[in-house]
Amino acid sequence: MNDLVYDNIEIAPVEVVKCAARDFASALAESPQFKTFEQAADRFRQDETAQHAMQAYQEKQQSLRALLMLNALNEEQRVELEGLHRAFINQPVVRKYFQAQTDLARLCQQLGDMLSECVGLNYAAACGVSCCG
Repeated sequence: MNDLVYDNIEIAPVEVVKCAARDFASALAESPQFKTFEQAADRFRQDETAQHAMQAYQEKQQSLRALLMLNALNEEQRVELEGLHRAFINQPVVRKYFQAQTDLARLCQQLGDMLSECVGLNYAAACGVSCCG
């Protein structure tokens, strides 16, 4: 039934893999990048000005969704949407959140590359997006 051939592959017991995954997650959670991201995310969630700016932008974007999909915004709509977007992303707490997110993503990319090298498998390709997302 299973015609796959595994040459020179060491397969660890499931419990060993689960333990290694927990240790990895614990180490990641202790990294400065993860801690900074958590703090920035908390500040962002608690900042009413940033939340209102995000909500205003998202509501306008949603109301213009069909026109956006057709690339049919008129100048006034485009200017208003861009203004709301700038008002949102220029909030200091939002900028710090996005920077922390970028830094954490960079760390995760580096870790993924290291995993790929250690296991001899392209980790990113193996975990790629499927037809279901």
